[in-house]
Amino acid sequence: MSDAGVLHIRGRVLVGPEDVRDELWVVGGRVTFDRPLGAAEIRTVEGWVMPGLVDAHCHVGLDAHGAVDEATSEQQALADRAAGTLLIRDAGSAADTRWVDDREDLPRIIRAGRHIARTRRYIRGYAHEIEPGDLAAYVRQEARRGDGWVKLVGDWIDRESGDLAACWPGGALKEAIAAAHEEGARVTAHCFAAESLPDLLAAGIDCVEHATGLTEELIPQFAERGVAIVPTLVNIATFPKLADGGEAKFPAWSAHMRRLHEARYRTVGAAHDAGIPVFVGTDAGGALAHGLVAAEVAELVKAGLSANAALSAASWGAREWLGREGLTEGASADLVVFAEDPRADVRVLAAPQRIVLRGKVVQ
Repeated sequence: MSDAGVLHIRGRVLVGPEDVRDELWVVGGRVTFDRPLGAAEIRTVEGWVMPGLVDAHCHVGLDAHGAVDEATSEQQALADRAAGTLLIRDAGSAADTRWVDDREDLPRIIRAGRHIARTRRYIRGYAHEIEPGDLAAYVRQEARRGDGWVKLVGDWIDRESGDLAACWPGGALKEAIAAAHEEGARVTAHCFAAESLPDLLAAGIDCVEHATGLTEELIPQFAERGVAIVPTLVNIATFPKLADGGEAKFPAWSAHMRRLHEARYRTVGAAHDAGIPVFVGTDAGGALAHGLVAAEVAELVKAGLSANAALSAASWGAREWLGREGLTEGASADLVVFAEDPRADVRVLAAPQRIVLRGKVVQ
């Protein structure tokens, strides 16, 4: 990283989808729109500028088998940074990544603690695996360990029925989500199928990950209550391969996964059209590589979101939803510079020209 004293960002600065400035300055690591007086050294960077991108479903410290060491976690975070992702909501990790907070060269992380799952109803090594009677206590624990979020596993394959099934009874969910809210935390839940959604909605869930099971009946209820979704479409793209692998043992589950995959774009498009808040998340850190934020934005456009809506889902809107600053006066200078206007073609996001984190240019 390099520190150039005063940094002059010139070109087109997308403070918001309709708020475009000609320049900004970075002084002491922070954004200002007023030219600093008497600066001895000024470095100029030109291009199209956006706030640092957001991956709202990412797992730093996790791979396909569970927690990873700090060196691996560092490489994951660096891969996200190289893609322009400077703010991560870590939607569940078995690793302690608090050490990242002391690294000024790594993205900021908002943690949801460790996944909370029903016994033997999730990926081995990922979650606290418990029964419903302990759910509220574990939610309270993870709310205190996290950064304002808790992550539940709302549904998973039930080996007895051979298909996706809800993991928690409604009463346990109500008690647990109330406990999280008492602790000042929001709750999100992994959900593929429709069956788990009504009880989560009734219990006061704040967000649903994947949300492939949203139906015509449920979409208006989500919109009315302002429940957000993070579709992770780059992950949903893996459903056919997963279905093929489980066909022999769980044919009903395999068929269900294929149906959810086939409807993915219609589901997300209908949710957005109904007013449900939609945000970008890649689900990196399990089976997927880090640094896929541009691919997920492109997937949202395929689902029918406008370029501005998809960009907001990965930047302005996502930062506001997570309670973090964008490119405002006095904010930390976390920004990405592109050669062309990403509003004209979101594929521009795949090729950042400069990345500025905490006011320093990443080399």
